[in-house]
Amino acid sequence: MQYDLHTHSTVSDGTMTPTELVQHAGKNGVDVLALTDHDSTGGINEAMDAARATGISLIGGVEISVKWERMTVHILGLDIDPGGATLQEGLARLRVSRQWRAEEIGRKLDKAGFQNAYEGAKKYASGQLIGRAHFARYIVECGKASTVSDVFRKYLVKNKPGHVTGQWATLEDAVGWITDAGGYAVIAHPGRYKMSATKFRRFIEQFRENGGVGIEVVSGSHSPSDRHNMAQYAKRYGLYASQGSDYHGPENPWIEIGRLQDLPEGCKPVWALWS
Repeated sequence: MQYDLHTHSTVSDGTMTPTELVQHAGKNGVDVLALTDHDSTGGINEAMDAARATGISLIGGVEISVKWERMTVHILGLDIDPGGATLQEGLARLRVSRQWRAEEIGRKLDKAGFQNAYEGAKKYASGQLIGRAHFARYIVECGKASTVSDVFRKYLVKNKPGHVTGQWATLEDAVGWITDAGGYAVIAHPGRYKMSATKFRRFIEQFRENGGVGIEVVSGSHSPSDRHNMAQYAKRYGLYASQGSDYHGPENPWIEIGRLQDLPEGCKPVWALWS
């Protein structure tokens, strides 16, 4: 069975609709797919319909933006009930914050010399919330950078002209919303977080204390050493191991939906929780 439990559609910052994403996953041999858009479950019903037509299993998911010790981290909710009232109330607040951040990024980029940056990013957002990736695609279009990754490095990360810190959920709230919706909280792409080993252990311990159960061991952005290290953390702290490409669309050729390494030996797969 091929699992890909971390993907994005046009509902957040992906470039494929939920239907297109599911169809692409099916062509790539994915058996079980989770749609985990940022701070929104708005694509799940469409993805469910497409999954039934495609013959793959669709797991309801979300990726929640969290502020922890002045850092932004992401927590995946897997096998959620998208109709959960507490979850939806929390996500609605985060979407208000995302809208505020998008407007602030637009203003800062205008000052940096990009005319009408907000409107430029908006046309890439398919009518949904505007994220940093949409600004990045607009800046590539303007010819100021060659790739989306290049834009992030030059303009959108900390201490760069377009950086704006989001007003995100607490770790306790995010895990609580997921659990209340019947789902399982998983740390997303932990290899990307620039933490000391001591700080990362503290993060995992607080995550577990709040009810978190899993960690993304295999990710599209993880190196072999990241996979090894995260597998060791999973075993040490009794966490279930997840895997997901973090696929956003074909514009990033080195991350492909369903093209993932197997979980390292000895890991407990997160899908055992709902299988």
